[in-house]
Amino acid sequence: MKATFGAGCFWHVEDLFRKTKGVQSTQVGYIGGQLTNPTYEEVCTANTGHAEAVQVEYNPDEISFEELLDVFWKNHNPTTLNRQGPDVGNQYRSAIFYHDEQQKDIAEKSKHTLDESGTCGAPIVTEIIPAPTFYKAEEYHQKYFKKSGM
Repeated sequence: MKATFGAGCFWHVEDLFRKTKGVQSTQVGYIGGQLTNPTYEEVCTANTGHAEAVQVEYNPDEISFEELLDVFWKNHNPTTLNRQGPDVGNQYRSAIFYHDEQQKDIAEKSKHTLDESGTCGAPIVTEIIPAPTFYKAEEYHQKYFKKSGM
């Protein structure tokens, strides 16, 4: 099965998911914008509308979508609009791009539960939207932390 998340710079997010049991593969790329086949340089202008994202292929017999959401929520700040740490721009927004109605329902329930718990200290601004076309990022971005020894 497939899941797609935007949580700031995709290098860190990809590394976390790649190391998660039950995840079969990951790729980083761009999603949610109006330009076909955007480049990193174009997305970095914050004018294309794309988010940096990681697309995860996972085995639902080994890991559930809920467990993937736990990794997502715990490893970025879902309360900052268009920002993660020092990275600022709409390409760094917090987003869950769902692939079916079941993922949508699970994501909305998860977001609501986390928001109501108050543990984030501020309202959650994470978008939950249908997954449009995902454009794979340039090869040098794929598994960046692994390639660079980080």
